[in-house]
Amino acid sequence: MKFRRSERLIDMTNYLLDHPRQLVPLTFFAERYESAKSSISEDLAIVKETFEQQGIGTLQTVPGAAGGVKFLVQISEEKARPFVKELCDLIATPDRLLPGGYLYLTDILGDPQIVQKAGRIIASAYSEAKIDVVMTVATKGIPLAYAVASQLNAPVVIVRRDSKVTEGPTVSINYVSGSTKRIQTMVLSKRSLTEGSRVLIVDDFMKAGGTVIGMISLLEEFNGTVAGIAVLVEAEKIEERLVDNYLSLVQLSDVDLKEKKINVKEGNFFTLNQ
Repeated sequence: MKFRRSERLIDMTNYLLDHPRQLVPLTFFAERYESAKSSISEDLAIVKETFEQQGIGTLQTVPGAAGGVKFLVQISEEKARPFVKELCDLIATPDRLLPGGYLYLTDILGDPQIVQKAGRIIASAYSEAKIDVVMTVATKGIPLAYAVASQLNAPVVIVRRDSKVTEGPTVSINYVSGSTKRIQTMVLSKRSLTEGSRVLIVDDFMKAGGTVIGMISLLEEFNGTVAGIAVLVEAEKIEERLVDNYLSLVQLSDVDLKEKKINVKEGNFFTLNQ
């Protein structure tokens, strides 16, 4: 079927958004729409300009016979900041306080729209980095990890607290929790991670960073490399932070149990990505 130009642009846009960071040859689109490469190049220029104007992302051109185009997600500050502000307001509602000063975040992490937006913002910071795998620890960080991974065209690896027979042979390590100072265990299937992988660690909440340090130690058993660390929420006032280089969307600055007040502000995302 011969596509009209408007139909080509819509279908092309949809395909690129569904295949982030995947190199798509011009011949693929030329054959798909039965059009000349020159026409495809003109269409891609329009898509690229629109993506950039709307703060959606960009198209990276790879020259040569084996070249093509890649869609890279990029969120403009103009679009990201209102969402982070909305997220801060949502987290600051007093009824989120649980005994012991913990926060209830399950509804946020279970909201597909919130998680997808947060995932796109985090992914935009790593869209041009070499990332083979997105890693998280079970269970609350899983939705966010998948949202990030979907924008980076990378698989998700889930670290567990105990071994499952369905995981096959596993590697386990002991680590010290940064907040409780207790020794805990992490387990990862040997089949889930290739030796030498570059890994983006994603988690929902970070206090001192003991869990992240545990995942880093586990990666060393696979000769893996940490390509980045990103969290949805970080606790700001921590005496001993075990992790230095990380990205956060929201900072939890203070919790007043008596007044039932939660003070939050935007994380370091915007300062790190200026």
